[in-house]
Amino acid sequence: MDESCTNIASSLSMLEYEREIFLQALQDDGLIVLARGLGLERIFMNFLQLYCTDPGNLILVLNTTNQDEEYFRERLEADGVKPLPRSITSGISSDERQKSYLEGGVLFVTSRILVVDLLMEKVPVDLVTGLLVYRAHKVVETCQEAFILRLFREKNKTGFIKAFTDSAESFTHGFCKAERVIKTLFVRNLYLWPRFQATILAFLEQEKRKINVVELHVPMTTEMQGIQTAMLDIIAACVRELRSMNAQLDVDEVTLETVISNSFDSIIRYQLEPVWHQLSEKSKLLVSDLKHLRKILRSVTCHDGVTFLNTVNALRTNERLFGQNVGWLFLDSADSLFVYSNRRVHSAAAAKKPKRSKKADENVAGGTNDRVELEEPPKWKALSDVLVEIEAQSGAGLAGQVLVCADDDRTCEQLREYLEDGARAVLTRLYNRTIATRHGKPLISLADGRKTMDGPRKSAKTHTGESSTTGTLTQIFKDKANPDDEGNDEKDKSNVDGSFCYYKVFSKPLIIIHPLHGASNPYSLMRVLYEVEPKYVILYDSDIMFIRQLEVFKATRPQCHLQLYFLLYADSTDEQCYLTTLRKEKEAFEMLIRNKATMVIPSNLDDCALLERGSAPANETVSTRKGGAMASAQPATRQKILVDMREFRSELPSLLHRRGLDIVPITIEVGDYILTPDMCVERKSISDLIGSLNNGRLYNQCLAMTRYYKRPILLIEFDQNKPFSLQFQGNVSTISNEIQSNDVTSKLALLTLHFPLLRILWCASPYATAEIFEELKVGKDQPEEAKALAITVESSDSPLVTDKYSHGPQDLVLKLPGISSKNYRTLMNKVSDLSELVKLSEEQLSKILDNRAFGKDLYDFIHKNKQDVEAKNAKQSYKGKKWKQK
Repeated sequence: MDESCTNIASSLSMLEYEREIFLQALQDDGLIVLARGLGLERIFMNFLQLYCTDPGNLILVLNTTNQDEEYFRERLEADGVKPLPRSITSGISSDERQKSYLEGGVLFVTSRILVVDLLMEKVPVDLVTGLLVYRAHKVVETCQEAFILRLFREKNKTGFIKAFTDSAESFTHGFCKAERVIKTLFVRNLYLWPRFQATILAFLEQEKRKINVVELHVPMTTEMQGIQTAMLDIIAACVRELRSMNAQLDVDEVTLETVISNSFDSIIRYQLEPVWHQLSEKSKLLVSDLKHLRKILRSVTCHDGVTFLNTVNALRTNERLFGQNVGWLFLDSADSLFVYSNRRVHSAAAAKKPKRSKKADENVAGGTNDRVELEEPPKWKALSDVLVEIEAQSGAGLAGQVLVCADDDRTCEQLREYLEDGARAVLTRLYNRTIATRHGKPLISLADGRKTMDGPRKSAKTHTGESSTTGTLTQIFKDKANPDDEGNDEKDKSNVDGSFCYYKVFSKPLIIIHPLHGASNPYSLMRVLYEVEPKYVILYDSDIMFIRQLEVFKATRPQCHLQLYFLLYADSTDEQCYLTTLRKEKEAFEMLIRNKATMVIPSNLDDCALLERGSAPANETVSTRKGGAMASAQPATRQKILVDMREFRSELPSLLHRRGLDIVPITIEVGDYILTPDMCVERKSISDLIGSLNNGRLYNQCLAMTRYYKRPILLIEFDQNKPFSLQFQGNVSTISNEIQSNDVTSKLALLTLHFPLLRILWCASPYATAEIFEELKVGKDQPEEAKALAITVESSDSPLVTDKYSHGPQDLVLKLPGISSKNYRTLMNKVSDLSELVKLSEEQLSKILDNRAFGKDLYDFIHKNKQDVEAKNAKQSYKGKKWKQK
């Protein structure tokens, strides 16, 4: 390894394994796949810091979000790095973007803007030092990032490409996805760094860098165990039924263990989406029910007994769900589910089984003749015990901040209320607000309730008289510095909503509650961790990524004390999900290690077939009768297509460029693609088509295309693996012979009748569209940018030679009864204006239209409810308005 690379790495603040990853990627381009939570953002930020210090570099950073860019700039600024990376967005003009490229530095660029600038040659590609690609697992052949990489590598063979990702599981789906991603990135090396890698394992397992972990397996109550068993039986029955009805399902993938994991939705969608339209109604209901059952199963350990009972009772009172149930609601396990759910709230509910009558359901839901005895979640008591232990350690000289991390905002808010008021107060308020109010039951008084259930911890009650606030971190430390400010607690509570994190402060010790997921900024928890530097962390819900972030945090501060309390329900589905996540990540890395050993990568990616443009297949046979000189004597003319700027959000421009067509990005008001001077294409997806037909926008677009182009085309793209329907999906799906105003197919039929020159293309994929575009351009003239830019919706003159009529009167005539696209020109040639038209007799109109029925319809419409005054006004209003253009 070069000595210069080692000197660069030593100048940056990195851990031992991070330095090895950094040096490996710095010396040779490649794709880095790191285990989730081990600090991929730290390694990426070190590369940004390296290239920011040299203003002579031009580094383009791809596939980052606004939150990523804000976090990286914030950390680099804290480290004193100058100049900081800049962002290039659509809000910056084209000239300013070109100036920024020429100035150099590290630039965060949105993919759509960079594609347009590369095609318009605004970017000095030969001066680009390299590209940094974040979240590289999302780079597939048809995405914008792949288009950028191909355009970059075509003109720059020396610039580096370094890609980063922490999602090893993403490479387990599809055929040779890792190999295809590497080829798309134009790199040759695959660097794998799992948690069990020798360097990482040895470094993080050092005694001074290990976290002191106290794993608490909290036993579930008897009622919770019964609910979990019943839910697992119901889910297992639904899985068996689904597998028996659909033989195409992978038996190894659709199992009970997979269903309770977080990845089930993506697995079932991947397998059933291509045949969704062929599934029976029962199979679709089973998939939907499994999704709801998984949420209910998760709420067993996440929510309290009152909230869970409300969720379960909603199943019985929902008539639609009850009527369309596929059978699991009538299983014995469903009876057990309702019985044990009531036991968590009503002590006498276990003495009787709920009956099937509606009245019985209402009695069970309301707790008729049952004594209310609210069950405290066991984790609440465990949290109180841990806080008491931490307070005792604080008194022994180990004082420090406490960070409590729960799954979402709702859980955090409930924990905050529990620490403030106690379990009985929280559950009583919830019971009175829901069950008692809905079923007319007497409210429970808090005074009576405290006799049967204690608060969270008595020490917490003693601290509520001191400084206690809710707000942001800045407010927390400000209030801590000014302990005399009191009385603002209620005001602060009112400002808290679900979009912010919840914090609760007790003076001794400082307690901060923060959600693991659901925050608007994914880096908020990491910011809190490094700003507060807690000595104690209580993990209320399991999250493998945050545990590894704590490992990295401890490794960067080996001298600091850090103790982790990991609360986990024993023998629960939460524990199983946590173990399944670990196993799947381990299996994903093992699969990547095996694939890396047999992976076939071209020795020179800069000159490989991936950069070749054209539609000729790789296995095309070449005739030996043709001489080499004849083949190269007449080079083929490069075809050109004008593409609207907004279309670069789709995959089609990339595929057109791949087939050898030159893409010219311009702002087009009429159409999306200009293939030839006479051919214009408006592209619609299925959802966009339905929306445009309903709001009338498609009519105006087709009207503009037919006025300015001889061959207007409506392109409708759909995915052949995703079913769709343009008909109303009711109990009986029929196509009516009548035109219906609310029917999409009727509107599409009217569109074709009104615009006879409009051609409709149905394409099953962007690949098929690119092939059709190439065939339509064979032997045709190339479009001109100046003419396309000159055509606007407000243009008064139509460039078509055959369009000699004014647009307003022409549209009016086409709407008259008896007038169609086949006879309106004859009428307008023989009649000068509307004043002359209303004077014609029925025989004259029939002769002009060459059809007696059409003539009668038009005559009756004109002279319907005729009065002398109206006829005089009509003659005066239309007199002199000729419809022929001069």
